[in-house]
Amino acid sequence: MDTIFALASAQGKAGVAVIRVSGPLALTAGAQLCGGDLPARGTSLRILQDESGERLDEALVLSFTAPHSFTGENTVEFQTHGSTAVVSAVLDSLGRIEGLRMADPGEFTRRALENGNLDLAQVEGLADLIDAETEAQRKQAQVILAGGLGKLAEAWRVKLIRAASLIEVTIDFADEDVPVDVTPEVSELLADVQAGLKKETAGVRIAERIRSGFEVAIVGAPNVGKSTLLNALAGREAAITSEYAGTTRDIIEVRMDLAGLPVTLLDTAGLRDTDDHVEGIGIALARKRAQDADLRVFLAERDEVLDVEMQQGDIRLLPKADLRDDAGDAISGQSGQGIDRLVDHISKVLQNRSAQAGIATRARHRDAMLSALVSLSEAQEILQRGPEFYDIAAEEMRSAIRALEMLVGRIGVENLLDEIFSSFCLGK
Repeated sequence: MDTIFALASAQGKAGVAVIRVSGPLALTAGAQLCGGDLPARGTSLRILQDESGERLDEALVLSFTAPHSFTGENTVEFQTHGSTAVVSAVLDSLGRIEGLRMADPGEFTRRALENGNLDLAQVEGLADLIDAETEAQRKQAQVILAGGLGKLAEAWRVKLIRAASLIEVTIDFADEDVPVDVTPEVSELLADVQAGLKKETAGVRIAERIRSGFEVAIVGAPNVGKSTLLNALAGREAAITSEYAGTTRDIIEVRMDLAGLPVTLLDTAGLRDTDDHVEGIGIALARKRAQDADLRVFLAERDEVLDVEMQQGDIRLLPKADLRDDAGDAISGQSGQGIDRLVDHISKVLQNRSAQAGIATRARHRDAMLSALVSLSEAQEILQRGPEFYDIAAEEMRSAIRALEMLVGRIGVENLLDEIFSSFCLGK
């Protein structure tokens, strides 16, 4: 196996840069740059030098022996000064050592997976943690990275193995008198796993939203102040505002952090009848995005008929509070009136929905769990037909077990790995 190296910290100037080396020659390469042997596990302050003995930098050097490292291999990390010149010099020196090569994107994490230090769900959690922008995303990613989904899948798997084993015993001793009817225990075990899978599957959509971001659409007729409200919420001129109807034709998106949740605000085209072909396309798109959004904020008069149906949790406010005598349930992006109350309302609605999120966060997770559910439903039905069908029920249980193993990447995910690791940087 090759020994790989790469910059593990961000590109550009910094106080400290981290350069990682992993593989069978990691300690040897580290000793060569440091001009002496490294401890099998520990830290030391060393002078780094190239093959001619020229000083490169003074660095804190961390060494790890397999399997006690992130990758499960011998690993050395150099914490150098973070100048571009220092990093380039150290990387160039490593590249001239025989048997070393630059790492591919995500290769360190891929080796951690292949060496059993991480399961596939944890790899996905690590990717989400690197991309996390809000507190909710950080917490969600940490649960996955800590092995939360893997532990849950393993608990289900243990119960299914127990159920399948009981059935197999009955099949093996079919010609003998089996003193205990195992069907009730098997059915109970299957029902317990089914309940867990259903609960977790139901929470995937919300968990996906925490990972990718909730969408909140601002909806209303032209010139009610949607773009002005968006600009006020964003704290900048994100959308063009004017007194002319139809100014906003495209959907304008602004991403922000609301109470630790990732939220994308959508400023939609004003909903009205129009003979303008281009504006009509924008209105149709706005109506579709508003319907599909997680939450809608309607700016409309009390007697106004809405073009988009209100859904549970949606917010309806009177526009242009600054021009009204009675502005109790009105809002104004121009004056800022009602902005704080709206932000609090949106935050509370989305936080309540976030509480329904499960541990699983991706469509791949949902598909694997749904596959297991289908197999378990079939097994439950077949069990009721009697012992002569137990072998078929056992096979359905084994199918469910395989689906759970796919969930954490034990089997059948080779075609996914290239896509997953392509999103990682070189040093991860």
